[in-house]
Amino acid sequence: MSLSDVISFENYGELLALLWPSVVAGAVLGVVGGVVGVFVVARNLSFAVHGIAELSFAGAAFALLMGIDVVTGSLAGSVLAALLIGAMGVRAHERNSVIGVLMPFGLGLGILFLSLYKGRSGNKFSLLTGQIVSVDAAQLTAMVLGAAAVLTALALMWRPLMFASTDPDVAAARGVPVRALSMAFMLVLGVAVALSIHVVGALLVLALLVTPAAAASLVASRPAVVVLLSVAFALASVVGGMLLALGSSVPISPFVTTISFAIYLVCRLVRKR
Repeated sequence: MSLSDVISFENYGELLALLWPSVVAGAVLGVVGGVVGVFVVARNLSFAVHGIAELSFAGAAFALLMGIDVVTGSLAGSVLAALLIGAMGVRAHERNSVIGVLMPFGLGLGILFLSLYKGRSGNKFSLLTGQIVSVDAAQLTAMVLGAAAVLTALALMWRPLMFASTDPDVAAARGVPVRALSMAFMLVLGVAVALSIHVVGALLVLALLVTPAAAASLVASRPAVVVLLSVAFALASVVGGMLLALGSSVPISPFVTTISFAIYLVCRLVRKR
């Protein structure tokens, strides 16, 4: 197999014109992932992202089996996982135990539903690794509305959530509703995971919701700068990965993860210097 069999930019302009709504959707998710990821890193919830993704995958697989909207099933699974993790795991060690229980359960359910599904195998594969799809106006509108809801919710609780994320004990002593904020953020995170799985897949959602923010935190300390860099890194990873995947037979996720990992390595080198 030669490189030209995998990557070919013939008729690239036509493909870009056809799939530009998917690129716009990816840019929207890049903004959401960059902002949400800052709190994921600050609150040490990287493991929770993976746990939510597994149940989101199970919900999407069940929706695929039942012939209903996959995004709706993914969203239902994510919200359920977020509620369970938020309600059952207040302390870090409790939360990690809950996530460790939910992850294999969600993955097992997802595999069961996919094994029962008799449709195209490409539909099964895309739930795990993502894909470039032709997003119509209705899907793009729904994704934009979901992203707007996530960003609005974060804007409303930004200051107390940042306080509770950096120093929860002091925040609780000063009357900040730490537990309520934790539950609210878990719901926001669940929606963000459900939106992201549609592009990068359940297995690699960390590349969008964790890696850009982790890279930004290496080279900046002011919260505003960290957020801006995280969004920029997430946009570069998602949109750049999509533009490369348009001319390739490879799913989008390897490009997104490679770009985000390269950005992270560069940021580590910058920090050392």
